[in-house]
Amino acid sequence: MTDTSAGTDAGAGLAPEELRRLFLFESLDADQLDWLSRRGRTERRSRGNFVYREGERATCFFVLLDGTISMHRRVESTDVEISRTSQLGVYAGATQSFMVGEDSAYSSSLVAITDCRFWVIDAADIGERIREWFPMAMHLLEGLTIGMRSSQAAVGQRERLLSLGRLSAGLTHELNNPAAAAVRATASLRERVSRMRGKLAHLASGRVDAAALQILVEVQDAAVERMAKVQEMSTMEVSDLEDTIGDWLDDHGVANSWDLAPALVAAGVDPDWLDEVAAKVPDELLSDGLHWVAYALETEQLMNEIEDSTQRISTLVGAAKQYSQVDRAGLQDVVVKEGLISTLIMLGHKLKTAPITVEKDLAPDLPTVPGHPAELNQVWTNLIDNALQAMPDGGILRIRTAREDDCVLVEIGDTGSGIPAELRDRIFEPFFTTKPVGEGTGLGLDICYRVITQRHGGDLRVVSEPGNTRFQVRLPLRRGTDRD
Repeated sequence: MTDTSAGTDAGAGLAPEELRRLFLFESLDADQLDWLSRRGRTERRSRGNFVYREGERATCFFVLLDGTISMHRRVESTDVEISRTSQLGVYAGATQSFMVGEDSAYSSSLVAITDCRFWVIDAADIGERIREWFPMAMHLLEGLTIGMRSSQAAVGQRERLLSLGRLSAGLTHELNNPAAAAVRATASLRERVSRMRGKLAHLASGRVDAAALQILVEVQDAAVERMAKVQEMSTMEVSDLEDTIGDWLDDHGVANSWDLAPALVAAGVDPDWLDEVAAKVPDELLSDGLHWVAYALETEQLMNEIEDSTQRISTLVGAAKQYSQVDRAGLQDVVVKEGLISTLIMLGHKLKTAPITVEKDLAPDLPTVPGHPAELNQVWTNLIDNALQAMPDGGILRIRTAREDDCVLVEIGDTGSGIPAELRDRIFEPFFTTKPVGEGTGLGLDICYRVITQRHGGDLRVVSEPGNTRFQVRLPLRRGTDRD
């Protein structure tokens, strides 16, 4: 296909009686037809030329007089033919010129399949006359157009707020667990430190010599070192070992064996190690010494728990910060992997509601893409959330990234029941949803589609069969036109 300007041949307008033969104007009176006749003109387009291109400013209204035309829409980086016709009088172009203050663009491309002739009128002229000639119809159409836009904007805003609310609730829940664990561990740590001080004072009051205390310190250090290397055991193995350690402590006259045994077992202590300790420590110090060692081990365990809890909090806060991009510029070079990982962390609470296995295949050397990270994170959220909803009884969530020519591919898949073939062409439509009334707005995938295609110049498509549904996002590596 060649340029729009090529093959253009402007001519005179049409007489009023010729305009009346066109179905669009058959009900107009003589004065209205005369006005159109004087304002309009005829133009020709040669075969293979664009009449106008999608995205260009809508300046003219076209009515077909002769020839065959084809209308195209750009979908997922591919031109898709919407219709093809040679019917006399079909119209296209600035069809919303009646809207006051509209500076709209052509929503599709029109191509001359054969040599074509059109009656053409400027959008400003036809728009003004429509408002004057058909005030009631104009108000109805204007109300319908504005109402649809307002509804979409309002529901879209509500969708984003609901999504934010769900994420906030999940994040609060995730933060509460490690925070509560840190509070409990801190309280227990204070108690154990107090006991250690008391036991140390007791040992000191007994005038224990320095050599004996040194032995106890060495035993304590050896136990802490042993704890760092302890192997994970089953619940049954832990229970059996606690009974064995408790019996050993009772046999050696160690008081409160039931209190010491769990701490010693958690450090990987076994009877053979206790025999070595008993051989080093004087009998009169064995009970107090093992209590002191147990308190030290519990203190170490509690500090590890506090460190782990606070690290989890820090990780969650970092993920939330990266997810929301609150301190970063709008358009930047985006590391796709970081956004996907932070989104998974933010949705961690949902991954636990069903037995979901996450399989990640993230290319390590993936280049950055120019884009809006917060908006892309919203896309990942919607796609992953949809995948989880498709697997209410559990399944596999697959996330893959790869380089494809001059694009970065992000693929989010699930093992749910799939999308029926008759619905695949509609899932990106605004307000279309397969969820029950009140459970979905039908804008989640529409938002994804607009963010990827309009804001980032990429494409979004779906491949689906039972047990294997994959949403594929392709983002260009070079910066294109950014549109709101």
